[in-house]
Amino acid sequence: MLDEAVSALDVSVRGQILELLLSLQREERIAYLFISHDLGLVRAFADRVILLEAGRVAEEGEARTVIDAPQSAIGRALVAAAPRLHRKQDRQ
Repeated sequence: MLDEAVSALDVSVRGQILELLLSLQREERIAYLFISHDLGLVRAFADRVILLEAGRVAEEGEARTVIDAPQSAIGRALVAAAPRLHRKQDRQ
């Protein structure tokens, strides 16, 4: 179980830890319960996702599907609240 395991790390260390976790997952054939509020990280790192609201499952499924097209109210709120980086050319 990894609860916000990389949230307080700088970008370079965070990347190294995530690569290590992925490598261990492939080599040892293990699964992680990865708890995070970082939807970008979840979308890139997780195969499946469960969204909780007040301790109850609000939505679950393939990570990219749930994050790209959430069906629950909490899913839509989480996606709407996630920061987005825009390239300079996109803002013009």
